Amino acid sequence: MPGSLEPLDLGVQIPYHFRCPISLELMRDPVTVSTGQTYDRPSIESWVATGNTTCPVTRSPLTDFTLIPNHTLRRLIQEWCVANQSFGVERIPTPKQPADPALVRTLLAQASSVSGPVPSRLSALRRLRGLARDCDKNRSIISSHNAREILAEIVFSNNNISNTGADSSELSHESLALLVMFPLTESQCTAVSSDPDRVAYLTHLLFHSSIEVRVNSAALIEIVVAGTRTPELRAQISNVDEIFEGVIEILRNPIAYPRALKVGIKALFALCLVKQTRHKAVSAGAAETLIDRLADFEKCDAERALATIELLCRIPAGCAAFVGHALTVPLLVKIILKISDRVTEYAAGALVSLCSSSEESKREAVAAGILTQLLLLVQSDCTDRAKRKAQLLLKLLRDSWPHDSIRNSDDFACSEVVLPF
Repeated sequence: MPGSLEPLDLGVQIPYHFRCPISLELMRDPVTVSTGQTYDRPSIESWVATGNTTCPVTRSPLTDFTLIPNHTLRRLIQEWCVANQSFGVERIPTPKQPADPALVRTLLAQASSVSGPVPSRLSALRRLRGLARDCDKNRSIISSHNAREILAEIVFSNNNISNTGADSSELSHESLALLVMFPLTESQCTAVSSDPDRVAYLTHLLFHSSIEVRVNSAALIEIVVAGTRTPELRAQISNVDEIFEGVIEILRNPIAYPRALKVGIKALFALCLVKQTRHKAVSAGAAETLIDRLADFEKCDAERALATIELLCRIPAGCAAFVGHALTVPLLVKIILKISDRVTEYAAGALVSLCSSSEESKREAVAAGILTQLLLLVQSDCTDRAKRKAQLLLKLLRDSWPHDSIRNSDDFACSEVVLPF
């Protein structure tokens, strides 16, 4: 009931008819259903998606599920927002309407028409890409029309690795840019990973002159590797010559193109999960690149970077490469208890490997102040795995402490510590 609605903290009450009957919040994209009732689009879509087939207000059956934008009400809400700006109310933006399924079908047919003119096909792909960028709803609509299979066919058609025609390449690149915006099923990933020619083509694109093409290729490689469940196929991809070189080169791009860092570290991490080919990552310069770019990663990407560092430290060649970089140990020590619990855990794990294999790393860790970090860590709310790694580090480094630095390290260094990996 209108009288039951609480006023906003802003000091102004939302008119009753401007509130969604489901969420009771100000409607941002009002739509009308077949019963004539109006709801905010996300609320009614969620209602229907959970299996409801009746109108929430009238309880009448919904004869169809078409949502008609209520432009008049939306304009009235916008005018009300403007009139109440002095109370801190922000004007709601005019929402972009979801893509028309009929238009999506037409554009996909136009894009996949082998007999159609290339400019027309490119135009269709670019319009689809624009729609996909607008919202999740559009991507869902596009995906529901068999788009991933159509786009993959265009990307890999006509043996593109040997086809140097500009028109064919441009179609492939535009389709690739659109394809990486969708998750692939396991069978779709397998269709790529099991085809050496397709994997070779994606590796070839990692060295394209366009950074966007290179990044999109790395993005699809990551999607395929992560989505392929067969260990043999994943190893087959990561064993391809130059694939690590291409991905690591993307990570070396200037910060001015941040997507390169995000996609590059996702691809490198996915490839490094294959144990038998990690040495290829080391040979391609992964250790130096990861340490050099560590400060540039955002939180989630920093977690992947540290996880990748820990994975590479598990092989002798990886340990040697990280030990050889003067900043490795100081950075890993500094990052403990910073950014996130996962970063702390991965950094501690990498230090365990480095200090187990190198006396030099032990001295560098002590000089960098690791004692304070570890004592804080074992008393913090971090994960049990991180604490076990910290305790193991304390035990490993016990003989390296200055005599007056700690009186009783036995309080922290357990006599029996099991490696957590």
